[in-house]
Amino acid sequence: MLLTSFSPAVPSAVAQAASDAKPADAKPTDAKSAATAGMSTTLPPLPADAHVEQSMQMEGKTLHYTVTVGTLPVRDSKGALSGEVVYTSYVAEGKDRPVTFAFNGGPGAASVYLNLGAIGPKRVAFGAEGQSPSDPATLTDNPGTWLDFTDLVFIDPIGTGFSRSLVSEEEAKKQFYGPDQDIAYLSRNIYDWLVKNGRLQSRKYIVGESYGGYRGPRLTAYLQSQTGVAVNGLVLVSPALSPQAGSQDLSPIPWMMTLPSIVAANYERQGKLTNESMAEVIDYTRGEYAVDLMKGNSDPAATPRLVKKVTELTGLDPTFVKQSGGRLETQAFLREEFRETGKLGSRYDPNVTAYDPFPYNPTQETQDPILLSIIAPTTTAMVDFVTRTVGWKTDASYNALSFEVNRMWDQSGHDGAFSGSAAASDLRVAVATDPKLRVVIAHGWADLSCPFMGSVLTVSQIPTMGDATRVQVHEYPGGHMYYARPASSLALRKDVMEMVSKH
Repeated sequence: MLLTSFSPAVPSAVAQAASDAKPADAKPTDAKSAATAGMSTTLPPLPADAHVEQSMQMEGKTLHYTVTVGTLPVRDSKGALSGEVVYTSYVAEGKDRPVTFAFNGGPGAASVYLNLGAIGPKRVAFGAEGQSPSDPATLTDNPGTWLDFTDLVFIDPIGTGFSRSLVSEEEAKKQFYGPDQDIAYLSRNIYDWLVKNGRLQSRKYIVGESYGGYRGPRLTAYLQSQTGVAVNGLVLVSPALSPQAGSQDLSPIPWMMTLPSIVAANYERQGKLTNESMAEVIDYTRGEYAVDLMKGNSDPAATPRLVKKVTELTGLDPTFVKQSGGRLETQAFLREEFRETGKLGSRYDPNVTAYDPFPYNPTQETQDPILLSIIAPTTTAMVDFVTRTVGWKTDASYNALSFEVNRMWDQSGHDGAFSGSAAASDLRVAVATDPKLRVVIAHGWADLSCPFMGSVLTVSQIPTMGDATRVQVHEYPGGHMYYARPASSLALRKDVMEMVSKH
């Protein structure tokens, strides 16, 4: 989950295409939120590690596994304890099993979305059209889990889940809340878990969603070169892995990244979303569409030609497309798409909607429909599971999605706008360093938060280093959290199983 702001006052190219803007500021008002922000406050100790044995039916067989909720220390350069990272692991019976470390994004998102939505052995319903935050947060066995072929460790970065800073806010910013320091301490967490559990010799995989997809390549390269831990495979789920967008007035890239996902949403509503139909859209986007955008008014026929084609592909009102010049700004599109019904489409999946509480305002004045609806079910399900089922008893607050962490995140560095350039560079280096490393990049067709076209463009520029199939991009029906759809979840599972089988 890549946290975004929906204020149209920042219609920059990167915000439009890579969803880099921060959410509205939220000031800590009590001890609980102060602790989340990393402020100095008196905190009760976290519980000792807790374990519970569970089982599930998986493809006609019983899968027995142990759930552990535990903590990993984070220390500063002098060895003093500065934070505590809480993880949830699922370890199944069997010899020589690989282990996969899972991270969500935000920055500010706990790993609950991958855990209880995508690849853990249990799941709770969220993120789909027609679901309500007040629906029962009931956990059920997940047929799309990866647990039968890899152990799973879900890590919550500092300030998310139950993980917490033990230093002041300013010191927390220096130690935790920035792209580089984030990679350094999370890499150490992976190393510490491996040592703690005697798993240094296991095959190792990393999966990251959204900003976690930005983390993935950087963690892999850092583990290889700094920590001394090799990674066998990398799975990037809806990753923030986009090329530098450039000026939206001069560069076609911002519009090239989002147009195919807008078309995919339309094709899905019409029942014509297929790999073949989207291949034609991709070819048009990086061919005639890009050329006509670059021509501008040097060719009087260019803009009318692309407006006509974009109108046909998207099914949008011709006047809206004409007034946009065929350049469809994401938030304007999401309001226009369902304007007659008084609803908004979601940036994370345009076909998931909610009523617009301010339909007559000139700009969108509320957060994203999916973003607002998923916090309650995931928080309720995770806290109940951890405290009641596993028995890790705590009264600490749980942050499924921390806007406070996102507010404090350092975006001043070379890759501060989450453009994906550092992650793309580290991906190249990691693949070059290890000729056996394999990468699966997996997107939902209709995701406008982290559009699949960004990864297509990025990967197409990576040189072939040995086996050309080592880095693959896959797309599935759905949006940012396409795994909420059973068929897409199973398709992702199949593609990852195939990658793991090659090791």
